[in-house]
Amino acid sequence: MIVTIDGPAGAGKSTIAKGVANRLGFAFLDTGAMYRCVTLAALEAGADFQDATSLHAIATDCQIEFSFDKVWLNQQDVTQAIRTPQVTKHIRFVADHPGIRSWLNQQQRRIAADRDIVTEGRDQGTEVFPEAECKVFLTASIEERARRRQRQLAQSGTEIPLQQLIAEQNERDRGDQQRQMGRLQPAPDAQLLFTDGMTPEQVIQQICHWAADR
Repeated sequence: MIVTIDGPAGAGKSTIAKGVANRLGFAFLDTGAMYRCVTLAALEAGADFQDATSLHAIATDCQIEFSFDKVWLNQQDVTQAIRTPQVTKHIRFVADHPGIRSWLNQQQRRIAADRDIVTEGRDQGTEVFPEAECKVFLTASIEERARRRQRQLAQSGTEIPLQQLIAEQNERDRGDQQRQMGRLQPAPDAQLLFTDGMTPEQVIQQICHWAADR
Protein backbone atom coordinates (compact mmCIF):
# COMPACT_ATOMS: atom_id res chain seq x y z
CA MET A 1 0.00 0.00 0.00
CA ILE A 2 1.19 3.51 -0.80
CA VAL A 3 0.15 6.54 1.26
CA THR A 4 1.03 9.89 -0.34
CA ILE A 5 1.19 13.12 1.65
CA ASP A 6 1.52 16.23 -0.49
CA GLY A 7 1.40 19.89 0.46
CA PRO A 8 3.21 23.23 0.46
CA ALA A 9 6.51 24.07 2.14
CA GLY A 10 6.31 24.22 5.91
CA ALA A 11 3.15 22.13 6.20
CA GLY A 12 4.94 19.58 8.36
CA LYS A 13 4.82 16.80 5.78
CA SER A 14 8.06 15.10 6.80
CA THR A 15 7.24 15.00 10.52
CA ILE A 16 3.71 13.76 9.89
CA ALA A 17 4.74 11.24 7.24
CA LYS A 18 7.37 9.77 9.58
CA GLY A 19 4.76 9.50 12.32
CA VAL A 20 2.23 7.84 10.04
CA ALA A 21 4.85 5.41 8.72
CA ASN A 22 5.89 4.45 12.26
CA ARG A 23 2.27 4.01 13.35
CA LEU A 24 1.39 1.84 10.34
CA GLY A 25 4.69 -0.04 10.29
CA PHE A 26 5.40 1.24 6.76
CA ALA A 27 8.64 2.51 5.22
CA PHE A 28 9.05 6.29 4.87
CA LEU A 29 10.24 8.13 1.74
CA ASP A 30 11.25 11.80 2.14
CA THR A 31 11.23 12.99 -1.48
CA GLY A 32 11.94 16.59 -0.52
CA ALA A 33 15.24 15.43 0.96
CA MET A 34 16.15 13.94 -2.42
CA TYR A 35 15.78 17.32 -4.13
CA ARG A 36 17.74 18.92 -1.30
CA CYS A 37 20.53 16.38 -1.77
CA VAL A 38 20.87 17.27 -5.44
CA THR A 39 20.85 20.98 -4.54
CA LEU A 40 23.55 20.46 -1.91
CA ALA A 41 25.67 18.47 -4.36
CA ALA A 42 25.38 21.30 -6.90
CA LEU A 43 26.35 23.90 -4.30
CA GLU A 44 29.37 21.88 -3.20
CA ALA A 45 30.43 21.48 -6.84
CA GLY A 46 30.19 25.23 -7.41
CA ALA A 47 27.70 24.60 -10.21
CA ASP A 48 26.04 27.29 -12.29
CA PHE A 49 22.36 26.86 -11.40
CA GLN A 50 21.40 28.32 -14.78
CA ASP A 51 23.25 25.48 -16.54
CA ALA A 52 20.58 22.81 -16.92
CA THR A 53 22.92 20.26 -18.46
CA SER A 54 25.42 20.46 -15.60
CA LEU A 55 22.67 20.24 -12.99
CA HIS A 56 21.27 17.10 -14.61
CA ALA A 57 24.73 15.49 -14.68
CA ILE A 58 25.22 16.26 -10.99
CA ALA A 59 21.79 14.81 -10.15
CA THR A 60 22.35 11.50 -11.91
CA ASP A 61 25.68 11.10 -10.09
CA CYS A 62 24.02 11.45 -6.68
CA GLN A 63 23.69 8.29 -4.60
CA ILE A 64 20.90 9.06 -2.12
CA GLU A 65 20.04 6.69 0.70
CA PHE A 66 17.87 6.75 3.81
CA SER A 67 18.74 4.79 6.93
CA PHE A 68 18.19 5.14 10.68
CA ASP A 69 16.41 8.52 10.28
CA LYS A 70 19.41 9.93 8.43
CA VAL A 71 19.88 11.09 4.84
CA TRP A 72 23.06 9.99 3.06
CA LEU A 73 24.49 11.60 -0.06
CA ASN A 74 27.35 9.74 -1.69
CA GLN A 75 27.96 7.92 1.62
CA GLN A 76 28.05 11.16 3.65
CA ASP A 77 25.52 12.03 6.36
CA VAL A 78 23.81 15.22 5.11
CA THR A 79 20.75 15.13 7.38
CA GLN A 80 21.43 18.63 8.72
CA ALA A 81 23.37 20.03 5.76
CA ILE A 82 20.40 19.76 3.38
CA ARG A 83 18.19 21.88 5.68
CA THR A 84 20.20 25.11 5.54
CA PRO A 85 18.77 28.38 4.14
CA GLN A 86 21.34 28.23 1.32
CA VAL A 87 19.95 24.92 0.10
CA THR A 88 16.39 26.21 0.47
CA LYS A 89 17.27 29.30 -1.59
CA HIS A 90 18.56 27.25 -4.53
CA ILE A 91 16.27 24.21 -4.49
CA ARG A 92 13.87 25.75 -7.01
CA PHE A 93 16.46 25.39 -9.77
CA VAL A 94 16.53 21.65 -9.14
CA ALA A 95 12.79 21.26 -8.57
CA ASP A 96 11.97 23.15 -11.78
CA HIS A 97 14.31 21.01 -13.91
CA PRO A 98 12.17 18.53 -15.92
CA GLY A 99 15.03 16.08 -16.42
CA ILE A 100 15.92 15.99 -12.73
CA ARG A 101 12.28 15.60 -11.71
CA SER A 102 11.84 12.73 -14.15
CA TRP A 103 14.98 11.01 -12.88
CA LEU A 104 14.05 11.44 -9.21
CA ASN A 105 10.50 10.26 -9.90
CA GLN A 106 11.96 7.05 -11.32
CA GLN A 107 14.12 6.64 -8.21
CA GLN A 108 11.08 7.16 -5.97
CA ARG A 109 9.06 4.53 -7.83
CA ARG A 110 12.00 2.13 -7.63
CA ILE A 111 12.30 2.62 -3.86
CA ALA A 112 8.55 2.15 -3.35
CA ALA A 113 8.16 -0.92 -5.57
CA ASP A 114 6.44 -3.82 -3.78
CA ARG A 115 6.57 -2.05 -0.41
CA ASP A 116 4.13 -0.58 2.08
CA ILE A 117 5.35 3.00 2.15
CA VAL A 118 4.42 6.53 3.18
CA THR A 119 5.82 9.12 0.78
CA GLU A 120 5.66 12.90 0.98
CA GLY A 121 6.35 15.78 -1.39
CA ARG A 122 4.56 18.12 -3.80
CA ASP A 123 3.38 15.78 -6.55
CA GLN A 124 3.38 12.29 -5.07
CA GLY A 125 -0.36 11.73 -5.48
CA THR A 126 -0.64 13.50 -8.83
CA GLU A 127 2.43 12.50 -10.84
CA VAL A 128 4.66 9.99 -9.07
CA PHE A 129 2.06 7.61 -7.59
CA PRO A 130 -1.28 8.44 -9.22
CA GLU A 131 -2.59 4.96 -8.33
CA ALA A 132 -1.76 5.26 -4.60
CA GLU A 133 -4.46 3.82 -2.38
CA CYS A 134 -4.48 6.71 0.11
CA LYS A 135 -3.73 10.32 -0.82
CA VAL A 136 -3.60 13.29 1.55
CA PHE A 137 -3.05 16.98 0.84
CA LEU A 138 -1.66 18.51 4.02
CA THR A 139 -1.67 22.28 4.44
CA ALA A 140 -1.86 25.15 6.94
CA SER A 141 -1.98 28.95 6.88
CA ILE A 142 1.10 30.78 5.63
CA GLU A 143 1.74 32.22 9.11
CA GLU A 144 1.56 28.84 10.77
CA ARG A 145 3.87 27.29 8.21
CA ALA A 146 6.40 30.10 8.66
CA ARG A 147 6.34 29.65 12.45
CA ARG A 148 6.99 25.92 12.05
CA ARG A 149 9.91 26.64 9.72
CA GLN A 150 11.29 29.17 12.21
CA ARG A 151 11.19 26.59 15.02
CA GLN A 152 12.87 23.99 12.79
CA LEU A 153 15.69 26.37 11.91
CA ALA A 154 16.12 27.45 15.53
CA GLN A 155 16.70 23.83 16.53
CA SER A 156 19.71 23.77 14.20
CA GLY A 157 20.99 27.11 15.51
CA THR A 158 19.70 29.39 12.74
CA GLU A 159 17.58 32.41 13.70
CA ILE A 160 15.53 34.09 10.94
CA PRO A 161 12.80 36.76 11.44
CA LEU A 162 9.25 35.51 10.97
CA GLN A 163 8.37 38.13 8.34
CA GLN A 164 11.32 37.06 6.21
CA LEU A 165 10.17 33.44 6.40
CA ILE A 166 6.61 34.43 5.46
CA ALA A 167 7.94 36.24 2.38
CA GLU A 168 10.08 33.23 1.45
CA GLN A 169 7.14 30.85 1.93
CA ASN A 170 4.96 33.01 -0.34
CA GLU A 171 7.66 32.99 -3.00
CA ARG A 172 8.06 29.21 -2.78
CA ASP A 173 4.29 28.72 -2.97
CA ARG A 174 4.10 30.79 -6.16
CA GLY A 175 6.95 28.84 -7.72
CA ASP A 176 5.48 25.47 -6.68
CA GLN A 177 2.05 26.35 -8.06
CA GLN A 178 3.35 27.67 -11.39
CA ARG A 179 5.97 25.09 -12.41
CA GLN A 180 5.23 23.11 -15.54
CA MET A 181 6.15 19.72 -14.04
CA GLY A 182 5.46 18.67 -10.47
CA ARG A 183 3.02 21.53 -9.86
CA LEU A 184 1.71 21.83 -6.30
CA GLN A 185 -1.95 20.86 -6.37
CA PRO A 186 -4.16 18.30 -4.63
CA ALA A 187 -4.90 15.10 -6.50
CA PRO A 188 -8.60 14.94 -7.42
CA ASP A 189 -9.07 12.01 -5.04
CA ALA A 190 -6.94 13.37 -2.18
CA GLN A 191 -8.24 14.04 1.31
CA LEU A 192 -7.64 17.69 2.28
CA LEU A 193 -6.31 18.28 5.80
CA PHE A 194 -5.91 21.86 7.09
CA THR A 195 -3.81 21.54 10.24
CA ASP A 196 -3.98 24.93 11.97
CA GLY A 197 -4.92 24.25 15.60
CA MET A 198 -4.19 20.52 15.32
CA THR A 199 -1.43 18.72 17.19
CA PRO A 200 0.89 16.39 15.26
CA GLU A 201 -0.72 13.44 17.03
CA GLN A 202 -4.18 14.48 15.86
CA VAL A 203 -2.96 14.81 12.28
CA ILE A 204 -1.26 11.40 12.40
CA GLN A 205 -4.38 9.78 13.83
CA GLN A 206 -6.57 11.24 11.11
CA ILE A 207 -4.32 10.06 8.28
CA CYS A 208 -3.97 6.60 9.81
CA HIS A 209 -7.76 6.44 10.02
CA TRP A 210 -8.06 7.27 6.31
CA ALA A 211 -5.38 4.70 5.47
CA ALA A 212 -7.19 2.02 7.48
CA ASP A 213 -10.44 2.78 5.61
CA ARG A 214 -8.64 2.02 2.36
